[in-house]
Amino acid sequence: MKSIICQEPYIFKMTNSEKTECHPGEALVRIKRIGICGTDLHAFRGNQPFFTYPRILGHELSGIVEKVNSDNSEIKVGDQVTVLPYLECGKCIACRSGKTNCCSTLSVLGVHEDGGMREYISVPVDHVIKTNNLTLDEASMIEPLSIGAHAVRRASLRKGEKVLVIGAGPIGLAVMSFAILEGATVVAMDINEERLKFCLSSIGVFDSIVPNEESITKLREMFNGELPETVFEATGNVHSMNSSFQYPEQGGKLVFVGLVNDQITFSDPEFHRKELTLLSSRNATKDDFYYVKQSLENRKININEFITHRCTFENLPSTFSDWLKPESKVIKAVVEL
Repeated sequence: MKSIICQEPYIFKMTNSEKTECHPGEALVRIKRIGICGTDLHAFRGNQPFFTYPRILGHELSGIVEKVNSDNSEIKVGDQVTVLPYLECGKCIACRSGKTNCCSTLSVLGVHEDGGMREYISVPVDHVIKTNNLTLDEASMIEPLSIGAHAVRRASLRKGEKVLVIGAGPIGLAVMSFAILEGATVVAMDINEERLKFCLSSIGVFDSIVPNEESITKLREMFNGELPETVFEATGNVHSMNSSFQYPEQGGKLVFVGLVNDQITFSDPEFHRKELTLLSSRNATKDDFYYVKQSLENRKININEFITHRCTFENLPSTFSDWLKPESKVIKAVVEL
């Protein structure tokens, strides 16, 4: 079995080993697609929080089931599936309340333990979801889309609500997509004007804006004199996250979707003056995965234009560094096996 290991920052190594075992209660999946996300890029660069080396990256996965070592599963050999990469304990207070995405001992494939940049992976059978009605590409995109869907669910948006999404990377695009699906009026903010054009042409946002000294004035012009009721921050940039407190309207909400290994600071008097609600959004739940799967099956979400770059598994070590360069204009890259 071939695997690609991130030995240390900026170093990938291709290895060969025995096919991974399929233990009781697990399903063995032959990996066919691996989506590359910000976590993988940060880990490769050496600035991913909660991370140790060496590590097999990859948690945006789709593939075909080759073996099921369980008598109590609807998953069968030959099923096309995606993988829920968040391995929860099922016992802590978060898990007992249905918040498995923030389990007290959560282990994420490709982050806390080895992930899917290999030909086969064996995972708990209840963390495998059938995607027989989707393409392999669509199935591999369920995980990042679910992060956006979960953030939107956290915000409890109302139809017609005014929303600002800061950050037009894949997670920000997912947030925009599901906020629009909820009937919100969405404005995209990013420093990359080409990304903003993509938001307008392919995501269907109401308007777009580059952050600058006139951002507040421009937002009020877009929203008939008011500021957005809900702001999603999806950059993972400390400066952007610190400045995001200025954008919600009185009584509004700010949702941190991006993660940064730093301290966030804000003006407490201003925070209290607006009586803001500050929320974090971490990962996603199985319910989010099923909601995204259904949205893809019903063609309410289209990911065809999300995927801008591809390579084979064998070429990944020599290609990956190019995807880090701004001039590559990557929105979402996918590895094919």
